[in-house]
Amino acid sequence: MKSQSRVFAALPTAEFTEIKENQQGLEPKAVTGQVREVQVTGAAEASCPADRASMRFSVTSSKESAGEVTVSVTRRLDYILQALRQHGIRGEDTSVRKFLQRNADTYCMDAEVVVVFSNFEKMEQIRSVLLEKLDKSVFVGTPLFYHSPECLGQIRQRACVSAVENAQQKASKISQVLGQSLGPPLLVREKETREWKVEEEEEQTRAAHRLGG
Repeated sequence: MKSQSRVFAALPTAEFTEIKENQQGLEPKAVTGQVREVQVTGAAEASCPADRASMRFSVTSSKESAGEVTVSVTRRLDYILQALRQHGIRGEDTSVRKFLQRNADTYCMDAEVVVVFSNFEKMEQIRSVLLEKLDKSVFVGTPLFYHSPECLGQIRQRACVSAVENAQQKASKISQVLGQSLGPPLLVREKETREWKVEEEEEQTRAAHRLGG
């Protein structure tokens, strides 16, 4: 996941302003002449790999009676849950669903366990254990990687701070060229924030190449 932030900053030159403290906070006040401002826009990108993965384990069985099919599925389901507990997976990171239906003269039960992992190495260990012990009697889905809200918040913050730093550096260089010194910022405003996945960016690039070719 990448997060792009664009920040607008207006910064005055130091010798033309003083800072006056009032009840509302800090207020820039002109000392002599007209306040000179340097208005710049800074942009920055920040990226971070996914910190969560969701994986689905499912079992199914068909028997002549509801009792038999329930025992068959429950036995394998209990083994999956036991393997998860042995690897330190918390109950709040696990959800279990069971579906029982009757088809003609047989009963069919499907069960699935959806687990959220933050440790990807542990996820692979559990996956290998279940495939080895249960073989074809268990279906292991492809992991779905994503970012937690905490991770997304950190990425957004990093992008915004970097954009502010870039704007400040740009304003400082402009002031040096003009022979002025840079004062504190008058205004910092986030103009735009955009987020996208690396896979989406790569797909757009491939599509552009196909159109160009």
